[in-house]
Amino acid sequence: MSRLIVLDTETTGLETSEGHRIIEIGCVEMQNRRLTHNNFHHYLQPDRLIDAGAMEVHGITNEQLVEMPRFAEIADEFYHYIKGAELIIHNAPFDVGFLEHEYQLLGRDVKLSSICKVTDSLAMARKMYPGQRNNLDALCKRLGVNNSNRTLHGALLDSEILADVYLYMTGGQEALSLDAESSTNGGEQLKPVGVLGLDLPVVYASADELAAHELNLEKIDKACDNNTVWRELMSASVDN
Repeated sequence: MSRLIVLDTETTGLETSEGHRIIEIGCVEMQNRRLTHNNFHHYLQPDRLIDAGAMEVHGITNEQLVEMPRFAEIADEFYHYIKGAELIIHNAPFDVGFLEHEYQLLGRDVKLSSICKVTDSLAMARKMYPGQRNNLDALCKRLGVNNSNRTLHGALLDSEILADVYLYMTGGQEALSLDAESSTNGGEQLKPVGVLGLDLPVVYASADELAAHELNLEKIDKACDNNTVWRELMSASVDN
């Protein structure tokens, strides 16, 4: 069973070398390209102030994080959640670098590529759409993915949007907001149409169509040494 985890983080700034830390981790899980609703989401206390520029991007304030857990408190839970999965990350080196840095601060040498397969959806997009903008908003517009709720960056919301984008990029047209039984028309279930009592027209094959059908059967017979199942069924129906 294919287990995918679409992951995003928000941080206090851009560089771990400047002491910046993760303040939000958001993950959504898919199995066989469908949401499981087994999400992983935490806001984190970074023990430092958030840069003003970063705050403008994600809108998370220092005050909101005062009573949030530290990474050390969720490190084991996160490790076991992602272990063995394929991680889908937009601009993976950034998020992977921050996550591995958090483990390093705990004295743990964790390399995500050794416990997961890491797929960079930004690198994929650049190959598919060279010379074009390939940030998440641009991809949503190009692929028709609804991102109207995305006024600010947020790890969990961005992961949910990226999951849809990834499915479209890899040929899957499933919309994650729909259940397997739902239609693509507002999520309402399709209802079977009853045919009892309907006056359905019967359209018979023309002489030319019958002749063409017989010609095809003769070709199949020849290729199968006159052992086609169709002939056997037709013979049995006549005998009965």
